[in-house]
Amino acid sequence: MDEIKLYKYYDECPCELVQYARRYFEWMLASAYSKHTVESRSRDLKDFLVWCEARSILRPQEVTYQMLESYRRHLYHQRKSDGNRLNLKTQHLRLGAIKGLFKWLAKSNFILYNPASDLDLPRLGYPLPKGVLGLEDIEKVFDAVDVRNRLGIRDRAILETFFSTGVRRRELSGLKIDDVNFFSKTVMIREGKWKKDRLIPIGDSALFWVGKYLNEVREDYVVEPDEGYLFLNRDGRKINHDYLSQMVSSYLAKAGVGKKGFSCHSLRHGMATEMLNQGVDIRLIQEMLGHSSIASTQIYCRLSIKKLKEVHAKTPMGYGLDKYQELIKN
Repeated sequence: MDEIKLYKYYDECPCELVQYARRYFEWMLASAYSKHTVESRSRDLKDFLVWCEARSILRPQEVTYQMLESYRRHLYHQRKSDGNRLNLKTQHLRLGAIKGLFKWLAKSNFILYNPASDLDLPRLGYPLPKGVLGLEDIEKVFDAVDVRNRLGIRDRAILETFFSTGVRRRELSGLKIDDVNFFSKTVMIREGKWKKDRLIPIGDSALFWVGKYLNEVREDYVVEPDEGYLFLNRDGRKINHDYLSQMVSSYLAKAGVGKKGFSCHSLRHGMATEMLNQGVDIRLIQEMLGHSSIASTQIYCRLSIKKLKEVHAKTPMGYGLDKYQELIKN
């Protein structure tokens, strides 16, 4: 599996359970799961496999529901290097990876029954997104870019595209030149999350900066053979999504809006919230963001305070009881 990055542990540990995990990852790749998903699943499973090995649980047939419940308690009490407990999302991902592995083992008839079938995952709830930028903050971020040089023109085009389209950083990293249509003012997102394609609009300002970047900058960065990716780093390769995080964070800090929890997703959050403030139907925003569930998009309804304030202002709670009594008398 040279195409994905696994921990050395998966190559070096001879125990049967670990080797079945490798076969599970191979099945995922053959079933069109993304490399990112497979690598994440391997990361989430590693702690459980090490835990099993330390207790001489070396074969999948030896794993019982009671053992999985014991591991769940282990996760709950586990401490990170900073002394804090694992958050619920991390616990959810690790237990979810176990359920996926044993479901595959049972379905493939490697085990007689699935010991993880009744394993409940922690309830995550729907916390509000962190690091939501308002329009004034986003304008400050754009102004923080020095567009007098080539790197600044590229970065401004990236920031404008993030905000105009609300794409994820991996989706932006994978954009190719042909994915941007300047005539129809659209962007094709190919194999986004859950391997889904979607066609979304892009605004005039973003198109202006992308066009300027293509006309004045990109050719100087290209190293043959040119694979056609839209945004390139200085070495002529596709811009890395981790680099995008560092780049956006640096501009947020330069603009004075870079607080803890702010990242590339802050521009995505800002776009979605502003669209709701402008009265855009939530189903259209769901399609724009590429959410598989409307529940993910509805989180932004709780962030969109503008409409709520307008309605609240027209109630007795908004204009006060004195004025309310006066209106009733009149």
